[in-house]
Amino acid sequence: MTQTEDPPTASGAAQRTRTYTWQDPLIGAGAAPGLSGLDYLRGMVRGEFPPPPIGQTLGFSIGREEDVQKGKVTFHLRPEEFHYNPIGSVHGGVYATLLDSALGCAIHTMLPAGVGYTTLDLAVKYLRPLRLGMGEVRAVAEVISVSRRVATASAQIVDDAGKVYATATTTCLVMRPVHAPEPTQESQP
Repeated sequence: MTQTEDPPTASGAAQRTRTYTWQDPLIGAGAAPGLSGLDYLRGMVRGEFPPPPIGQTLGFSIGREEDVQKGKVTFHLRPEEFHYNPIGSVHGGVYATLLDSALGCAIHTMLPAGVGYTTLDLAVKYLRPLRLGMGEVRAVAEVISVSRRVATASAQIVDDAGKVYATATTTCLVMRPVHAPEPTQESQP
């Protein structure tokens, strides 16, 4: 990812540009159904599968393999100027996307191969502003429960000192494969 700042324009404001690259997300999506969620996410961290493009777009990622445990996932983000809203702090949508990603991945670590999930709801509480220059923050998500059809998790965005910037909870629909009914033998007359 590259960021540049061009010389000031006639209006006096510096032009800023940002360029980033990503890999084909369908490579990992194709491999995911054959692996447990834990194995898939750990493989992603090891570079065996491309990370999702949203991470490159917003500049967040799972940092190390230790950040993926059964029922717990940690994402890392350094607040940057391109995350800003019109009032000079990180946009709430960035918080929500970071938290939703960590929450979903924490739930994914609990699922066997062939089982997927999708977010049903996300509730975010914004407690403090994230700002440029404050250093890296982490979104730490932990599973609360997983049943046959529903999973729940909670998360926090924290800094290195442990200060909490936001909290979130989610409910996800667990999508298990539907097995075709067993063929029945026809009765003989």
